[in-house]
Amino acid sequence: MIEKALILSAGQGKRLLPFTEDCPKCLLPFNGRTVLEWQIASLAANGIREVTVITGFHADAIDAVLAARPEDGVRVTTRFNPFFEVADNLGSCYMGREAMLDGAFVLINGDTLFHPDLLKQAMGQVTGDITVTIDRKPRYDDDDMKVSCTDGRLITIGKHLTADIANAESIGMLFFSAEGGRIFARAVKDALRDPDGLKRWYLSVINSLAAEQEIRVAEIAGQTWCEIDFPMDMAAAGELTAQLRREASVRDGHGARLREAM
Repeated sequence: MIEKALILSAGQGKRLLPFTEDCPKCLLPFNGRTVLEWQIASLAANGIREVTVITGFHADAIDAVLAARPEDGVRVTTRFNPFFEVADNLGSCYMGREAMLDGAFVLINGDTLFHPDLLKQAMGQVTGDITVTIDRKPRYDDDDMKVSCTDGRLITIGKHLTADIANAESIGMLFFSAEGGRIFARAVKDALRDPDGLKRWYLSVINSLAAEQEIRVAEIAGQTWCEIDFPMDMAAAGELTAQLRREASVRDGHGARLREAM
């Protein structure tokens, strides 16, 4: 059972300027909560009880938001990535290695918003040591983290994949068993020994591992999620969080009526 999560939230999100000029991407507000708070709520709804957030840009602001969270049974800690301005997200994974070495966990990009049902569906498909959550669509653009997979196995992953190879995209959510976490942590450490390591995405490590061992995929077709990379993505984030807010209100209303009837 997976009860731990690692969220990579060190970046500023420069492609979202001017919205992120003084606000890290993970603290952008949507319908009463920040991106990070919506993520933690969806994790909590699926039994996650321990979350490690890798911070960087305006880390103090992230710490303040997390300190003000109401008690919900989830223990949230932060780890500062001092390399966030000079390294890609592989550096954040390096700073989160300790959290990877103590049991199964889910790794989530700090700009991926998702419905709790999506996480539930993906978790139900985890069978191997490393599982990449994927979605499918008719066409993939240059910025998509494209995937080639067959029979539930990931063959290769990267933004460079051509249209004749790519048949899915990563949504920025990966699952690791205890052994998978150890394998990934070692691979991250080894990758940063390379002269170009600071410029690499962590999914390039997954791509390398796929040539050596089985990497599985979990499909979430029909589920609701969005990646917040550009200003145009903010409308979709607003719609998704508005849906989550409505659903929460319905649940709270049912709870209130049940309490009144008791």
